[in-house]
Amino acid sequence: MSKVVQHEKRRTEILAKALDVFVEKGFEDTTFQKIADHAGITRTILYTYFKNKREIFNYSIKQLLAAVENDLAMVRKNKNLNCVEKLTQVITLVIDRLEENRKLISVVHDLLAHTQTGKNDADYRVRRRTVRVRHILASMVIDGIRSGELQNVNVRVADDLLYSIIEAAIFRLGVLKKQSAAALKDVAVLAVRQLAVHGL
Repeated sequence: MSKVVQHEKRRTEILAKALDVFVEKGFEDTTFQKIADHAGITRTILYTYFKNKREIFNYSIKQLLAAVENDLAMVRKNKNLNCVEKLTQVITLVIDRLEENRKLISVVHDLLAHTQTGKNDADYRVRRRTVRVRHILASMVIDGIRSGELQNVNVRVADDLLYSIIEAAIFRLGVLKKQSAAALKDVAVLAVRQLAVHGL
């Protein structure tokens, strides 16, 4: 195994351990030392992988969003699915990813709840991180309009509707601490069918 692969594998293992500490202690009370201790390494070794706890946290979020964006792009490119199937599958995949990462979602919620200040408010930071996901959703709606599968649909309103299902999943997992948001998959199916049949 190459050094690069080993390095990335070790980073992933450290991220998993760090997430446990973030969940148990909260972002503010998590220290670099606590992460190193939980990962079974020294702080010096931890510094070879990450500069600080903020970088660890941000890397975790980037990994999740990159996986979600990759899932969405793959579905969008699938020529064997129609627009309704693509939109339904996209929401389902996002909910699955959120469930897989519910610990991270919980930590993100706690961090946002405790760090709301003027120009750095939670809404701005969330929008900045999710803009590409929303863009892909909107692009898929536009694809559906162009193909004639979606008619009388306002792209912005449809994007808000679909993204609100994702936000509901985040709320259930991060705020309510539910183990699953699977019931929202049925909501996604219904919402996309309504878009196709009745427009919006």
